[in-house]
Amino acid sequence: MKEQKLQIFLNIISNYFDQFGGEELVADTPYLLENKQPKVHDYTGVIGISGGQKGVVYFSATHKLLSSLLDSMGETDKSDDNYIDLAGEVANTIAGNARTEFGSEFHISVPFVFKGAPKSIVLPNDERSFIIPITWHSQVGEIVVCLQD
Repeated sequence: MKEQKLQIFLNIISNYFDQFGGEELVADTPYLLENKQPKVHDYTGVIGISGGQKGVVYFSATHKLLSSLLDSMGETDKSDDNYIDLAGEVANTIAGNARTEFGSEFHISVPFVFKGAPKSIVLPNDERSFIIPITWHSQVGEIVVCLQD
């Protein structure tokens, strides 16, 4: 994946968190992951990508990061369903905004969202994933981008 594509995802996630004011999102240096079992946090939203490019984009975050995000939204309902919905919303927003950048051939699926570690997240064997670690309000998460051209 070219650096400029990765920058698009960095910009999208920064813009997403900027709308909630306060502390800025810190995106650490992206790194490559050979497509073995990727690390996930407490809640994860996965979006499948098809069309001109194929792969997955996912957002995974700790319970505390999502709790801070719900607080910033003024949401008082801290049910499991709200955490799951929020992980899916962030993943969907990232992929949807990427579609705006990459064009109409960048097709995104509905989010597949889960709590905890799944048995597996299927990543293309012949591709590598870029992990973008993030920190917001001292809480951690990550965006994983695996796209083949």
